[in-house]
Amino acid sequence: MTQQPSPTLFFRTINAYQQTQALKAAIELSVFTAIAKGVRTADKIAACAETSPRGMRILCDYLVCIGFLTKERGEYGLTLDSATFLDKASPAYLGGAVEFLGSPHLTDSFDDVTALVRRGGTTLDGGGTVAPENPIWVKFARAMGPLMAGAADLTSRIVVEDSRKPIRVLDIAAGHGLFGIAVAKLCPQATIVGLDWPNVIEVARENAKAAGLTERYETIAGDAFKADLLGPYDVVLLPNILHHFDSATCESLLRRVHAVLVPGGRAVTVEFIPNDDRVTPPEIATFALMMLGTTPAGDAYTFTELETMARRAGFARSELRSLEPTLQHAVVSYK
Repeated sequence: MTQQPSPTLFFRTINAYQQTQALKAAIELSVFTAIAKGVRTADKIAACAETSPRGMRILCDYLVCIGFLTKERGEYGLTLDSATFLDKASPAYLGGAVEFLGSPHLTDSFDDVTALVRRGGTTLDGGGTVAPENPIWVKFARAMGPLMAGAADLTSRIVVEDSRKPIRVLDIAAGHGLFGIAVAKLCPQATIVGLDWPNVIEVARENAKAAGLTERYETIAGDAFKADLLGPYDVVLLPNILHHFDSATCESLLRRVHAVLVPGGRAVTVEFIPNDDRVTPPEIATFALMMLGTTPAGDAYTFTELETMARRAGFARSELRSLEPTLQHAVVSYK
């Protein structure tokens, strides 16, 4: 039978903003947490959240339709993902990330995608998210830690696996500091230096103190492209920074990194890395649109592109490492 055209994808996509707002509402109203506690009917969930029963019933049914809840005999349940990531009692709770991912600074970037495509970059003033000392990164550092914890832990294992001696590690664009902190937790002989804007690095310092790592966590407050990096280092971490810039700018930063590494030292870059076709896997490849909307020239770079940048910056070779089950990969570049 010949496949017939269907408007389903059009309607699903044109109305996708409703999915975002419904999820935000469910998080704000603690719907997932209530269900996790055994509150399973719309009336009872509404009572807990102090909302109208009708409104809660429609919201919960919608969440069933888009895959966040289950429903059987009038009672709602959590999916495995919802139970893991959206119940506030879960150690893997991600609801706080809405503070950053749903902030107007990001969402307003996509009010006019036509203009973004015409310009080839953000229409936000001051360079978007790469504007110096942008306060959005303080919000990122405070809200996104739980979302990055898994990738940080997996990256730390890559850093430590080849180290049999005390190591000194620079964490560039440290933000919340979790990548460097994870290394310090795994390797008692590691000393970490976190670098970020002055208003952001305070968050990393707070997290290091909370982890009991004050004596092994140093900081540099400043611009990664201009500040004295205070080398040498055995390892330099570059978590989620290169995608904000064009390839020439990335190469210039990698040259700075190469210069402060000891012979045989490693740069470990963490990124959303699509395949060479740039459309697979789609959940990673679509990250390029985020960079179009929020930066003047950033992109989701392929491994081939990242390896080329590193080689031009002086690195001898690079390896691609999986950080599954997260959506990210690490690129380990050897001096």
